Amino acid sequence: MQHEVILHYRKFWLSLGWLLVVSVWYLSLMSKPPQVDLGLDFFDKISHFTAYTVMMGWFMQLYPSKRTQVFYALGFISMGITIEFLQGMGTARLFEYADMAANTLGVMFAWLIVRGRLQQSLARFEKMFLHS
Repeated sequence: MQHEVILHYRKFWLSLGWLLVVSVWYLSLMSKPPQVDLGLDFFDKISHFTAYTVMMGWFMQLYPSKRTQVFYALGFISMGITIEFLQGMGTARLFEYADMAANTLGVMFAWLIVRGRLQQSLARFEKMFLHS
């Protein structure tokens, strides 16, 4: 049985979540995104995976209903695919199936890890740091 998660700062968390989504769109479609070189061959794919894991995990905590979570999962997967096609239509960015795969794997990974104990991370954060 799933317990109702009560977030006292839900609007704040929701705003941060949508800021994450807008940031991914912006960084994905800007002509010259910031470059980070950590000497890792697959850092770009790790970045894609991490961004989509964080977005999906974030919204899973805000919407504990499995039906809504499926909606967000499909939405984020579609977003990753759409962004790749849009990148392929321009001249500054590249269309890459590997990016689509990394995005999708990030969504799936979030689904696996957040369904358990991480489901209430934001509520625990509030309780520890924001609620007296």
